[in-house]
Amino acid sequence: MTRSLWKGPFSEIFTKNKKIWSRRSVILPSLIGKQLMIYNGKTFVTLKVTDQMIGHKIGEFAITRKKAFHKKKSKKK
Repeated sequence: MTRSLWKGPFSEIFTKNKKIWSRRSVILPSLIGKQLMIYNGKTFVTLKVTDQMIGHKIGEFAITRKKAFHKKKSKKK
């Protein structure tokens, strides 16, 4: 279920504090050009906000999964 329009977007972001734990917050136009540190569950990931990110949730830009790493097989002699 989506949020009611009369309530407005949910945002727990304070410009004084650069570190953000709230991944559910919406990116607002006042954050354009700022650099934020988003917590992904283990470490903080740096994000520079652009105008194309407005309206998206902050958690969309902090990857929480590792990329699959496959070892290459070496030939036996």
